[in-house]
Amino acid sequence: MGETSILPIIALKILRKKAILLLAGSIPNGLIQKKDPLKNLNVLLARYGYFLSDYIILYSRGLIEKWCLQDHAHKILIAHRHFLDFESFTATAPLPRRPPLIGYIGRLSREKGVRNFVQALHTILSDGQNLDVLIGGNGPLKESIKTSLQEEGLTARVDLPGWISHDDLPRYLNQLRLLVLPSYTEGLPNIMLEAMACGTPVLATPVGAIPDVIIDGKTGFIMGDNSPECIAENVIRALNSPDLEQIADNGRRFVEDNFTFERVVERWKEVLEEI
Repeated sequence: MGETSILPIIALKILRKKAILLLAGSIPNGLIQKKDPLKNLNVLLARYGYFLSDYIILYSRGLIEKWCLQDHAHKILIAHRHFLDFESFTATAPLPRRPPLIGYIGRLSREKGVRNFVQALHTILSDGQNLDVLIGGNGPLKESIKTSLQEEGLTARVDLPGWISHDDLPRYLNQLRLLVLPSYTEGLPNIMLEAMACGTPVLATPVGAIPDVIIDGKTGFIMGDNSPECIAENVIRALNSPDLEQIADNGRRFVEDNFTFERVVERWKEVLEEI
């Protein structure tokens, strides 16, 4: 909400200090669908905040267009805060030796597209694939997901372990042959990076900063949208890829090169020196 803090920004300008906005989200985009009586005021304040700031720091260049910041592109710098513990998140099971298991891990809510994934399972599991499914996490859709699985007769092939602790995540990720992230909206999802570090290929929608990390057929798989039909088609495509093991290895090496603590510190040092 710093971009709406117009008085502090003006005070910095008067004192000839630099006003730097570090954006974790977009107020105009976030409020566009909400019935908030102060929506128009907050959107106006945010836009003035963007205009008055000296620099805006984003975690992905792709967010410039998504958050309608093209007019401020000249003062935007890119740096993210994401780094991994590679002692915990590491590939302990080679992909070919893993059980025939695909999965989703995350919040069970609409914006994550998990209901669409559940609706795609009938097609995925009836396509001759010898597969089981893991859906890990809690959220408002948990009961409706259970009901859908019962109605489709899929409960025997889908494990719903509930919330998975961060300490247990590497063990679960090292069981999967494919992690599916069918989100409507994302920033830079940690679960994607953690899966890739564990040598687990990821299939995701091209939202937020995901396309900065996943290049289709190179470091993972991208699907055009998150409709059940598209999810099913792309899950089968990914699992049948002759390069699946190489793609998983490419993804693992990508996050190891770009998401260490040292690399994050190095990038922030570059940004601060530029400012």
